[in-house]
Amino acid sequence: MDSLSEKVSEMRGFKLHVVETNKYKTNTIVWKMKAPLANEDVTKRALLPYVLQSSSETFPSTAELRSYLDELYGATFFVDLAKKGEYHVISFSIEIANEKFLKDTSPLLRKGFEFLTEILTKPHLSGNGFDSDMVEKEKRTLKDRIQSIFDDKMRYSNFRLVQEMCKGEPYALEVNGELDQVDSITPENLYDYYKKAFQEDECDLYFIGDVKEEEVQKLAGDLLQFQDRSPKKIESRNEKRIENVNEVKEQQDIKQGKLNIGYRTYVKYGDPDYYALQVFNGIFGGFSHSKLFINVREKASLAYYAASRLESHKGLMMVMSGIDLKNYNQAVGIIHEQMDAMKKGDFTDEELDQTKAVIQNQLLETIDTSRGLIEVLYHNVVSHVDINLEHWLKAMQETTKEEIIKVGNKIELDTIYFLTGMEAGK
Repeated sequence: MDSLSEKVSEMRGFKLHVVETNKYKTNTIVWKMKAPLANEDVTKRALLPYVLQSSSETFPSTAELRSYLDELYGATFFVDLAKKGEYHVISFSIEIANEKFLKDTSPLLRKGFEFLTEILTKPHLSGNGFDSDMVEKEKRTLKDRIQSIFDDKMRYSNFRLVQEMCKGEPYALEVNGELDQVDSITPENLYDYYKKAFQEDECDLYFIGDVKEEEVQKLAGDLLQFQDRSPKKIESRNEKRIENVNEVKEQQDIKQGKLNIGYRTYVKYGDPDYYALQVFNGIFGGFSHSKLFINVREKASLAYYAASRLESHKGLMMVMSGIDLKNYNQAVGIIHEQMDAMKKGDFTDEELDQTKAVIQNQLLETIDTSRGLIEVLYHNVVSHVDINLEHWLKAMQETTKEEIIKVGNKIELDTIYFLTGMEAGK
């Protein structure tokens, strides 16, 4: 993993992160920009990357833009939105062949950087805003994306759990924005928001590939320049303390119930006991050998699926399970039992070792792709810490049973959400 060390330098208005490695056949360039989640601009922010990726000044139609990417030996380009804790993150990713492996002598890397610069800084405009046809088309698609959450009951129940659990907190906002805000977006106000985002967001450019850092620095410095800024950081608030467990039941016309349970862990990425929490979650519900899977799904045959996951930047743990409507009380009971068992240290050395091995494999698998490696490195930007991969793996491997019990006893049950069928309500 020594070949995956990251070099970071300050550029005009952004940070450049370079990993020089010959591990991947392609070169990957990813631009990430983040800002605190806020109700007044979450929907514009969700629309913006899709409008920017669909056309530009030089490529006024999506067809022209895509055909140019084909000319670059089938370079891939896409955008993505994510919620990391209470930040809203936009990513633009380009993967392009390394010209070393091509007979052609064209400066592919430079063309990749020029293309990214074009997308970020030269949008397709008409009048005082973006091209109106493009904005309308992307607004329709955004509505479909938001609507699709309501149609997928697994995603919907997870979304509703977060909504109930984090009422009044920015984290309750959906990554794709709010349906009732889409219509009020115009080409003009979206363009105003674009200018604001590029002036205020915390911006990071990642490059991973077999190219010297100096060459990447020169390209990025020549092509991309923004005004200096001091990005908004989220003040760490006093975490909500739980007085009463919130229990919510919602009825819809469904055959299979969705039981989602939310806990506050009071531990975030970068905290000293984060590694113990990771192992705790792995033994509890993170994998197919975990307690939830074995006890709720296999032994009691109560669930179609049962798992837990962490939101590392917000300090939450979520349990997701699909159960028959009649099994609600029994399933909740067994999940509580497994949590209590974990807090008492009722797990074996074998479970502990197996979980550490699986977490290690998962992390190594993630960094097997350049995009996965960038996601892992980006945790540091979000949490304003500097943890390298070797330290992460070592700290996780050295976690003791006592540390896992200690971190487990910080965990508090916050909300139980159950999406049930109509007949259960009768």
